[in-house]
Amino acid sequence: MGDWTGVLHLDAEARKGKTVAKNVYFQGAFKVMRPIYHDDSGQACYYLLNPGGGYLDGDRYKMKISLDENARLTLTTQGATKIYKTPKNYAYQESEIFLGAGSYLEYIPDPLIAYQNAKYKQKNVIRMDRSATFLYSDILTPGWSPGGERFSYKTVQLLNEIYMDDELVVYDHIKLNPAEQNIKGLGFMEGYSHLGSMIVISALANSTFLDQLYSALDVKSYDCKVGLSLLPVQGFTIRVLAYSTQFIEKIFSDIHQMISQEWFQTKPSPLRKY
Repeated sequence: MGDWTGVLHLDAEARKGKTVAKNVYFQGAFKVMRPIYHDDSGQACYYLLNPGGGYLDGDRYKMKISLDENARLTLTTQGATKIYKTPKNYAYQESEIFLGAGSYLEYIPDPLIAYQNAKYKQKNVIRMDRSATFLYSDILTPGWSPGGERFSYKTVQLLNEIYMDDELVVYDHIKLNPAEQNIKGLGFMEGYSHLGSMIVISALANSTFLDQLYSALDVKSYDCKVGLSLLPVQGFTIRVLAYSTQFIEKIFSDIHQMISQEWFQTKPSPLRKY
């Protein structure tokens, strides 16, 4: 296992209309629960467990997820990812995701909470077939600090690289460095405390759908900022700046529901965590 704190490999395939794991391997402080099937669509839902309760100094996690042709999978966590103070080395998580033809992955982890003096780096590398669909979101929340300061973590870096036919089509990089930047200022968080990002890539993500999305997201009535950008491939990315996690979750959940209904005539499964 080398110097990894936790390793997880999951290979899934579609078998008789149901997505099943053909290979699951985990080691160290990383586990995955047995799949749950929320409805009769055959889509499997896996919960990732980090039994350690939080990421500590120098923790390193590696995850490999692979979906064969037409496999459909929801991947989520069982609770927020908490990054505690990392005095020496940053905590690191790396994910490699392979999506075969016609496959569908929604990767919706719970929020990432960075506590005082936390340093964290996360890298997701996705290699997908042009006919696959990928939906990913993350929410960054500042953790509690004894002095009540909002941005007491040191640095958080979130990196997403998406490849199609071995060509880099999306490069998405967020680096927040409160120790050195005026994070509350313009151009960073603009006074907001929580940041949400969502990436959706699918041949079904056409301009008509985006117009529908724009109309449905009545964000003017909220105390937040929402930006929607088209990607160089069929898909879009959304950023939300807000004052609470629940708020961003609500917006992401609305988008998720629209996607499920419009594209697949299904409802997203409820990802209950209690």
